[in-house]
Amino acid sequence: MGPQGELSVETITAALLLAVSLSSIQNTLIVALGLGFVIFFHELGHFAVAKWCDVYVERFSIGFGPILLSWKWGETEYALSLIPFGGYVKMLGQDDADPGQMVDADIEEDPRSYIAKSVPQRMAIISAGVIMNAITGLIFFVFAFNMGIEASPSKLGTIVVAKAAWKAGLREGDTIQKIDGRKVSTFKDVIIATVLSSSESLEFEGVRNDGKTTFDLDVAPTMNGTRREIGVGPINSLQLPGKEAFEEGTVIGVGTSMEKADPPLQPNDRIISINGHQLTDFSDLQNTQARLRAEELTFTVQRITADNKKEEVDIKVPPQTFRTLGLWMDIGQIEAIQKGSPAEKAGLKPGDKIVRIEENDVGLDVGKDINPLTLPEFFADRHGHSIKIVVTREESGSGAKKYDLELTPVDRPGWVERPSLPNTPLSVPSIGIAFHIIPTILKVEESSQAFGKLKAGDQIAKFEMILPEGAEPDLIAKAKETVSLELNEKNRNWAHAFWMMQVANRRNVKLTIKSSDAQAKPRTITLQPHRSPDWYLPIRGFRTTPLFVEQKAASIGEAFSMGLNHTKNSMADIYLTLRNLITQNLSVKELHGPIGIAKVAYKVSEKGLADFALFLGFLSINLAVLNFLPIPVLDGGHMVFLIWEGITGKKPSEKVLVVATYIGMFFVLSLMLLVIYLDIFVHGV
Repeated sequence: MGPQGELSVETITAALLLAVSLSSIQNTLIVALGLGFVIFFHELGHFAVAKWCDVYVERFSIGFGPILLSWKWGETEYALSLIPFGGYVKMLGQDDADPGQMVDADIEEDPRSYIAKSVPQRMAIISAGVIMNAITGLIFFVFAFNMGIEASPSKLGTIVVAKAAWKAGLREGDTIQKIDGRKVSTFKDVIIATVLSSSESLEFEGVRNDGKTTFDLDVAPTMNGTRREIGVGPINSLQLPGKEAFEEGTVIGVGTSMEKADPPLQPNDRIISINGHQLTDFSDLQNTQARLRAEELTFTVQRITADNKKEEVDIKVPPQTFRTLGLWMDIGQIEAIQKGSPAEKAGLKPGDKIVRIEENDVGLDVGKDINPLTLPEFFADRHGHSIKIVVTREESGSGAKKYDLELTPVDRPGWVERPSLPNTPLSVPSIGIAFHIIPTILKVEESSQAFGKLKAGDQIAKFEMILPEGAEPDLIAKAKETVSLELNEKNRNWAHAFWMMQVANRRNVKLTIKSSDAQAKPRTITLQPHRSPDWYLPIRGFRTTPLFVEQKAASIGEAFSMGLNHTKNSMADIYLTLRNLITQNLSVKELHGPIGIAKVAYKVSEKGLADFALFLGFLSINLAVLNFLPIPVLDGGHMVFLIWEGITGKKPSEKVLVVATYIGMFFVLSLMLLVIYLDIFVHGV
């Protein structure tokens, strides 16, 4: 907005950048002080240059609306106003509420009026607020990096099966160094580069978790409804949570093998090796557990003693088997294939269905001779050996045809890429495919509770997990309520349901069954899952904390360099945000308003002064960029009029100024109301 009346600019500015949802507002004073600090420097820029150009400044106000406190110093009134989301510098001859002043001949005759000044002087006054915010934003960033901030590194954690990153061949433990040539160092950089992209594919450059093997992969983001995504999460550390989390019971899974650890894990233990193998990161921990899933493991942890010394402790943890219902389901078509995988090289395609596996001249029918849920381990255990498979493929105009294919699995253990989210297919990492499980029963194990109650051909329509009365709550948010999953063409949840049985170790399962007899009504049956005698889980049942690394400059010079780079990237990201909003690659539902800003301000203030400075830097840079957009009533809109006047030698007519000003006000106020609406009714903050 122009030097006067900038309430909605600051609100919208922060809303466009801070599209996140955090904890509830607990300290509005922090918000007012932080936002007021940013506004003060913006208005100070206008004020200082106006005074330097000898313009009469009637009022300098922090805040907008009714004046709470004011005092006169020299010729200018200084005020604190009720609403802390804006501020203004009121000059003679410049008033957004009365645009006619800018062409008033009587006011122009006053040599100290704004409109009496030359075009370059007025340009300097208009741009001073933006320039001041850019400078202060840089200073905030330099301060933050000089003190040091913590951030999730650009090392990938969860790779969601069948999403863009998985299809491209990215793996847990990969460190992303560049995206489309732009350097990235934090996980937030990875997300921003994805969300604000517009091209069909992005070039990801980085290094595998061995620290040596590099990769250059094309990743094609997809829309998740409101923004572009590739399906990745930040990586965890090797550090266990503190005492509070242990007391809450959210670290060691109820009923897991880690409950039998000897001696038990303790708060803040750091896992450094398994069976003597030194761990490099969390992905190495996952893969090592999976490869040695059938063995008793010796976890070596680094522990801080009561006298603040470090010691290494060996902890023995027994293996643990899968919980199963004894049901073999039908395998679905291949949902996705990883680029460069053995499956792709062998000629498999999405839509193929693996129906048979040939081994030692013996054919195994998938679903009858081999449980589809065991295929991740089946192929992994045969890595390096050629395997023949038979697939069916729907051919246009000729129906399903069978194809004999041959592939050689690589050494990647099964069930390390887990169907932890609804509608996630089952991954076979060693050959690079993912498929859903069809909830049609093909076989019932004689040793299971289901034998005699269910039969081949029955279909499961609903899967519910129920905590037995009196049982201790489990790791599903320590919830006692029933977990319910629908199973149909839209909700292909059997793989996810099966994994949830492993997480919730104490729960029974209630199934809604549709019989193969079309005349029979759906019925329900409750089963108690049993442990498989020889099918071992790849986990031991504990969680670690997220991984954070410190970004701290070694000198003031390096802090300035880091701050300058952060400033340039922040400016570019705002323009990319606006572009993606216009092109609908980013939904307006991702925006937040002043309530969202308040939540962010409180949250970052809890982290410390450096993070709060980073937050203020973001606000300053956003204000600088958005305020210079060519929209009437914003500084950028005033600059457009001044450029016109400089080129033509004539001021815009009063009619043009009035119409443009009110259009600009309507646009800005409408946008402000929109983000407030989103805060309340969409984000529920």
